[in-house]
Amino acid sequence: MAFAVPASAESPFWPVQSKGAVASELRGVWKSRGYGWIVEFGPDGGKLFQTAGGACYADPRREPDPDGIMGVWRAEGQGTITLAGDPASTRYLFDRLPSLPAACASTAPWTPDRITALVADTFAEVYPRSAERGLDWKARRAAALAKVGPQANDAQLWAALSELLAGLDDPHVELHGLVAGDQRDLEPGVAPTLARVHAADPDGSEKAWLQAYRDGILTRVLAGKGRQAANNRIFWGRAEDIGYLNVVTMGAFARNAAPDDPRPLDAALDEAMTAFAGAKAVVVDVSNNRGGYDAISRAIAGRFTDQPRAAYSKVAVGAKAPLQAVTVEPANGPRFTGPVYLVTSDITVSAGETFGLMMKALPNVKQVGGATRGAYSDQLPKPLPNGWAFALPAELYKAPDGRDLEGRGLTPDAPMEVFPPDDLFAGHAKAIEALLSEIRRGAR
Repeated sequence: MAFAVPASAESPFWPVQSKGAVASELRGVWKSRGYGWIVEFGPDGGKLFQTAGGACYADPRREPDPDGIMGVWRAEGQGTITLAGDPASTRYLFDRLPSLPAACASTAPWTPDRITALVADTFAEVYPRSAERGLDWKARRAAALAKVGPQANDAQLWAALSELLAGLDDPHVELHGLVAGDQRDLEPGVAPTLARVHAADPDGSEKAWLQAYRDGILTRVLAGKGRQAANNRIFWGRAEDIGYLNVVTMGAFARNAAPDDPRPLDAALDEAMTAFAGAKAVVVDVSNNRGGYDAISRAIAGRFTDQPRAAYSKVAVGAKAPLQAVTVEPANGPRFTGPVYLVTSDITVSAGETFGLMMKALPNVKQVGGATRGAYSDQLPKPLPNGWAFALPAELYKAPDGRDLEGRGLTPDAPMEVFPPDDLFAGHAKAIEALLSEIRRGAR
C-alpha cells in the first residue's frame, strides 16, 4: 500500500527507466535492507527475486514490478540506493551486490520441506516484534519441518504451514493455496466483533450487518439527510449542529480510477467540509474501516489541521536504515479545525489505524470508542515457487516519542462500546446518537 512521505528537496529522485532504458548507474544487483528482496537491473528493466535464509528464487508474478518499488531512485552514498514507486511512497534502501547470488539461479526443485523452511525463515527475518510477542521461529521451524518431508503432498504441506503460523492473531498474515484442487485460505486475526457478526449470520457473511450499518447511519444518525459518496466508501452529513463523516476504506473511491487516486475523495471532502463550516464539532467515524492506502489517510487527516504535525515514523524490520517520518500537512481544500471526535473499534485496521495515528497527533482530536487492531505495517506479499502465496507485515511503526506501535492497538481517550455484542445490528447507530448527545451536553 502507498505510504506518504514528504519528498526531499535536497536530493531529487530520478526515474528508474527513461525512454525504456534503465539508468546506467542502477545496472547490476541490489539487495534490500529488510523485506527480503533482490533486484537485478539490466538495460531494459529490473527483475525481482525473493530471498530468505540463504534461499532465493525469481518472483513468479507476471508484472515487471509487482510490488511497485522500481519507479524512481536516488543515490545514498557509495553502493547504496533508495528505490520507491514514487517520491511520496515508501522508500526502500538497497545495497549493491557483486553479482547475483548462486541460490537465485539454482534449479533445485522446490520441495515441500524447502518451502516450509523458506516461509519460516521469512517470518524469522522480517516479522515485527517476534521476541516481544513470544514467537520462537527457530522452534516453530523445527516443529513444522518434522511434519513435512521432500515427498509430502499438498495437504501435508498446508498442515505444516498452518502449524507454523498457528496462534498469530494478525490481520496482515495470510496463506493461500490449492490443495487437491480446492482453494485454501488462512487469514488469522479476525476482529472479535466481526467474528461475532459471522457467527450471527446464517451464511457467515457480513451482508445483512453491513446493510444495517449503512441504514443506521443514513436513516437514524443523519435522519435521512445524509450523503453516500465516493463509490459508497464515504457517508457524511450534518446531524443538526454536529458534522458526521464516516470512511469505510482508505481507497477505491471511484470504479474508473486507480484505488489510490485521491481525486474522487477530494471532491467528496470539499463538499463535506464546506457543509461542516460553523458546526459545534465533527465526528469522524472509522469504526468499520478496513484499511487501504496511507496516502489517502494522510489526505483526510489534512482536512482537520491548521499546521503540520508529526504523526509517526517507520522502518523495515532488521534494517539499518533511517526512520521514515510522516507529517500531517494542512490540506489545500476546505478544512475543519474545531473539536473532532474520532470513533474507532477493533475492526479499525491498517491504513485505518495509521489514520488514527495521524488524527491523534492533532490537538483538536479526541479518540472515542474501542481500541484498534494494532496492525499498522504495510502488508508484504510473498508468492511461493509452488504457486501458493503468503503475506506478512515487515515494518516497525513508532510514535513520535519512539514507542513501538506494531501489535498494539490505539487506545481511545474515552472508551465507548461501538458494537455491543447483544445489539450487533442496531448498536452502532445508537452509540453514535449517544455520542452526539454527549457532545451537545459537553460531557465528551
